[in-house]
Amino acid sequence: MTNPPSNETRASWADTLRVYLEPATLRMLFLGFSAGLPQLLVLGTLSFRLREAGVDRTTIGYLSWVGLAYGFKWVWAPLVDRMPLPLLTRAFGMRRSWLLLAQLVIVAGLVGMALSDPKLTLGTVVWCALLVAFGSATQDIALDAFRIESATTDRQAALAAAYQTGYRLAMIWAGAGVLWIAARAEIANAAAYQHAAWQTAYLVMAASMVIGVLTVLLSPEPARRPMPPAKNAAEWLQGALIAPFAEFLQRYRWQAGLILGLIAVYRISDVVMGIMANPFYVDMGYTKDEVAAVTKVFGVIMTLVGAFIGGVLSMRLGVMRVLMLGAVLSAASNLLFAWLGTRGHDLTALIWVISADNLSSGIASAAFIAYLSSLTNVNYSATQYALFSSMMLLLPKWLAGFSGKYVDAFGYGHFFTATALLGVPVLLLVWLASRVRVPVPQQGS
Repeated sequence: MTNPPSNETRASWADTLRVYLEPATLRMLFLGFSAGLPQLLVLGTLSFRLREAGVDRTTIGYLSWVGLAYGFKWVWAPLVDRMPLPLLTRAFGMRRSWLLLAQLVIVAGLVGMALSDPKLTLGTVVWCALLVAFGSATQDIALDAFRIESATTDRQAALAAAYQTGYRLAMIWAGAGVLWIAARAEIANAAAYQHAAWQTAYLVMAASMVIGVLTVLLSPEPARRPMPPAKNAAEWLQGALIAPFAEFLQRYRWQAGLILGLIAVYRISDVVMGIMANPFYVDMGYTKDEVAAVTKVFGVIMTLVGAFIGGVLSMRLGVMRVLMLGAVLSAASNLLFAWLGTRGHDLTALIWVISADNLSSGIASAAFIAYLSSLTNVNYSATQYALFSSMMLLLPKWLAGFSGKYVDAFGYGHFFTATALLGVPVLLLVWLASRVRVPVPQQGS
């Protein structure tokens, strides 16, 4: 967790950049797309659709708790880590079989969301969104393990940056793409909300999951350290559920509390603010095309730039320094949204705010993923990483459920300012974590 000594031999810039052309890195680009597509469709894009359908902000805030599926994925992570699937695992291997199963669940849920009208059957939309979230969280568990097992520690920052690039490209498609398709499918001079247009858009999104499926089918199964077979159910539970958490606590001892605390709150400013972003755009009078072009295309491009910068800087300067930079920028950028709320329908101001916010998010995300990866023991990669990424989302997403109620009570300006202040304790935790010396997990033990 400490930065490398100043006299450590560093790779040249050419060698550093060449990592991004390696097969393992390129695979993470496409798998990152597969991961980013469903998550946005049950969170950000869905909130835009619901607000346009006339669903009130308080309800939209509460419905964001669908995302808590990502916060509890550590519960079934041991199964994904250790339990083979009948037929599939024999044919594709442990990681790829779980990835394929999760992707099929996602497709089924997206089709259900497409066919359901939130103005008539809001409950059905929510249940289908939960199915997508469950499949997406399961895909994340297997994918995180796949990524960690596909490269050595010194390559994890590059793989994280490639993953973020694919993830953000999916955000363009699941954000701008779905809005663009819905806008093109609308009937002129009809009602503001048209279910048929959104149905077309969501069916296209379901079909887009083929990118992830093909990538899994064409990828090699990463090499795994053989585990001795369990003699009984109790021994299996010990190895699959208890051992990963016990190993982490034993390795980090009292420092584990500090590390877990940092993980739990690092992205709190972004996550809490993000739920109300799309309702904010609708209420400020921005059209689908404007939101698609500025926030879902240009903004995501800025995030890609930030992810690339974050990945490179993490390898050159150390993860903890970039982690601190990302924390500062993420909290500060939320204040720009408070300012934007005073401007009315101002497209130029929106472009500047989105540029700053998404660049900050990209830097923070790349560094944070590399940091989480460095904490895992390869013997328990799926379970331990699921624990970390779940903790990253659990508190922020629970708090985000009250965001609509807060906006209704105090307005958007106070809300965005409050989310910025939530990031202040993160700075202290990053500083404390950077002072701690902890053992690096050994991949062969």
